[in-house]
Amino acid sequence: MMLMEGKAGLVTAAGSGIGRASALALAKAGAKVMVSDVNVEGGLETVKLIQEIGGEAHFFKCDASKEEEVKALVDETVNKFGKLDFAHNNAGVNLQQTKIGDADSAAWDKTIQINLYGTFYSIKHQVNAMLKNGGGSIVNTASGAGMEGVVNMAAYVASKHAVVGLTKAAALEYGKDKIRVNAIAPGSTLTPAIERWAETAPEQYNAVLKAMPSGEMTKAEDQGNAVLFLCSDLAKQVNGVILPVDGGYVAGKLPL
Repeated sequence: MMLMEGKAGLVTAAGSGIGRASALALAKAGAKVMVSDVNVEGGLETVKLIQEIGGEAHFFKCDASKEEEVKALVDETVNKFGKLDFAHNNAGVNLQQTKIGDADSAAWDKTIQINLYGTFYSIKHQVNAMLKNGGGSIVNTASGAGMEGVVNMAAYVASKHAVVGLTKAAALEYGKDKIRVNAIAPGSTLTPAIERWAETAPEQYNAVLKAMPSGEMTKAEDQGNAVLFLCSDLAKQVNGVILPVDGGYVAGKLPL
C-alpha cells in the first residue's frame, strides 16, 4: 500500500537500526525521505538502500543536540521537497549504566541534551514548517524506559519519561492545527547494538527474551512499521499516543 505517496519528510538517526528501518518503511510506502545522522557513512548507506528500491532520499548531517543544525535540517528538507509532511525524531543515546550516586554528570548532561533537548529542538522547528502546509505528523522515539523505571539507567529513563510528556504537550498544543504528535516506545529491539549484547551477555539477553509475552525479540522493521502507521492518514485520529512496540513487555510481567 502506498500510504505515503506524495508525502515528504525526515528521519533522524537514520544511519542504522530503528531509524534506518523507519526511513525504509516510509520510502517503500511512497514517501520522499531526508535521511539524517551524525554518522555520514551509515546515512549514505540508508540513502543507497532507499534508492535501490526506487525511492527518493537525500542525506543531511545533523547533530540533534545542536539547535542550529536541527533548524538547518528542517530548512533543507523543505528546500529539497517543498514541504514537511512528517518527521521521525529518533536520535537518542544511553551513555552509562550505573547507580545515580556513581553517575558521571557530564554523561548525564549529554544524555539529556540529545534525548530531550534534541527532541524539543526538532518539534519546535518541525511544527513551524508544518503550519505552513496545513498540518503533518511527528513521531518521537520514546522507550519502554519512558513508561517504567529501569535500574542503573537514570539519565536515559528520565530523558525518555520527559520525551513522553513533551509528546503529549505538543499533541495538545497543535492538534487543532492538524499536526499530530505521537511516540513509539520500543522495547529491546534487534539492532546491531542488541545483537552485540546477545553475543557478549547471552544470559542477560535470554532473560529479557524469556520475559517477553510474544516469545520473540522485536525487530527494527517492527518499529519502522509502527512509525509508518503513525505518519500515515490511517492514524489521522491518533494524537498524543505513546505506542509500545515491545511484544507486550510493558503490559505486565509473565509468571516465573
